[in-house]
Amino acid sequence: MKILNNIAKALIVGVALGACTDNFENYNENKNSFPEELQSIDFQKQKIPFKVIQRGIIYQTNVDGTNWQYQIMQNLVADMFSGYFHDMNNPFMNQNTCYNLNTGWCAAQWDYTYAQVMPSIKTAEELTADDEFKAFNAVAKIIKVATMHRVSDYYGPIIYSSFGSANVQSQTQEEVYKAFFTDLDAAITALNAYEGGDTFSDTDIMMPAGKRTYAQWVKFANSLRLRLAMRVSNVDKTLASQQAAAALAPAAGGLLEGADETVGEYGVANPLGGVANWWEVYMHSSMESFLNGYSDPRMPKYYKPAAGGDAPENVPYLFDIKGTYKGIRQGTNTTSDQRYKMHSWTSVTPETPIILMTAAEVWFLRAEAALRGFSSENVQTCYENGIKTSLEQWGVAGSYEAYVNSEAQPREYKDAFDVKFNSEPRTKVAPKFNPAGTQEQQLEQIITQKWLAIYPEGCEAWAEQRRTGYPQLLYVAINLSGGAIDTETMIRRVPFPQGYKETNPTLYNQLVQQLSGSDNGGTRLWWDAGANKF
Repeated sequence: MKILNNIAKALIVGVALGACTDNFENYNENKNSFPEELQSIDFQKQKIPFKVIQRGIIYQTNVDGTNWQYQIMQNLVADMFSGYFHDMNNPFMNQNTCYNLNTGWCAAQWDYTYAQVMPSIKTAEELTADDEFKAFNAVAKIIKVATMHRVSDYYGPIIYSSFGSANVQSQTQEEVYKAFFTDLDAAITALNAYEGGDTFSDTDIMMPAGKRTYAQWVKFANSLRLRLAMRVSNVDKTLASQQAAAALAPAAGGLLEGADETVGEYGVANPLGGVANWWEVYMHSSMESFLNGYSDPRMPKYYKPAAGGDAPENVPYLFDIKGTYKGIRQGTNTTSDQRYKMHSWTSVTPETPIILMTAAEVWFLRAEAALRGFSSENVQTCYENGIKTSLEQWGVAGSYEAYVNSEAQPREYKDAFDVKFNSEPRTKVAPKFNPAGTQEQQLEQIITQKWLAIYPEGCEAWAEQRRTGYPQLLYVAINLSGGAIDTETMIRRVPFPQGYKETNPTLYNQLVQQLSGSDNGGTRLWWDAGANKF
């Protein structure tokens, strides 16, 4: 199969990149070639690295069509562990889905980001270090944080502040997050003080058309700051409160609020849509449980109805699935290659804009900030604004009143072929907000709806599910981790590149020491406290 050949190539490249990333100090060279006489026109020299770093957040840095890189970096990792997608390909059925972690896939987020994206970020920062380029420098810092928090949220400790220097040192996740806040603060301050024109607009592919302004980048930076503030709220309440207050302050420049303010990658082929064309991005059973249970109006926007038809490979259906929204349970270890091929798969196409952050997510962040006492906003109002904004974003705003007043509950998952994979839902949480609920109950409502709203951005969804325990995903059906990952605790992270044990043992040992736990999928990250602390 084409995909298997691509994966094989990816793993070979991953090994090569793993070796390359031993030389972090060499990544501050600018290898881009551009005629000297043109470099001073309209800041062209300063803009050179931004094509790569904007496209590198959701990885698509080189040319359109490198979808296999995205697949191993995100789709077979965070997208699945978040409860969004599952891959029905038989060669994959006994690996990550069953917690038998494929080390090549797990290393890809690290390898490609450091080898392909961080060098360009370093170059962008150096090319814009002078005061006359401070707006460009601020944008580079925002993109750097948006990119690297995803890497840290996979592994924990990473190389951040010293990247490209002569003395490379990894940092604990706590140190890295504090560096994120420092960089965001500097970027927001610089852009709010900037009095020039929107010199980045013709290079901007992340803001929607008509909103490619520095003011919009400030709103994105404040929103990102609020996202990371909530991420640390269970382990450092003081830091979370300070950062949330800074993001929400009237003088900060505002947050993403409207359905038309989605931050993403526009004009770039969506790699998720590319992988979908390989029949490999199917609805996850947890999504089936919630979306069907709620009769969620976004369901056809997210997934296609099951094709059904003749039972593949002479494996009989237990019931007719044609026209329904049918998912696959994680950990379904089967030897039948095509068994689930007629189930529901994503509606995302290569032409669908890539989503990085939505205003709906930000409203849910504001709801949680209010719930935790970090602001005086009304929790329910922010929560309902989050639902409303998401429905508007997906073109189903007419369903708002019915949905926001719905007391429906998630539905039982029934496997189409084998009853041993059936599962009752783990929660009865409903869309209708419960103002009399406990903080924990209200938090479950907020995060469950946020999880539904930020689809299909699996990196953020997986991070928030680990941080809060919500939504309550269905447990993995078959666990092949050998005891490293507890079925009910679920996977907490992915291992560092295992090639470092031989190629760079000093760095590897430093990373593991800063992790403060075993380098496996069962070790919690710093912000993952194992309980919600208000």
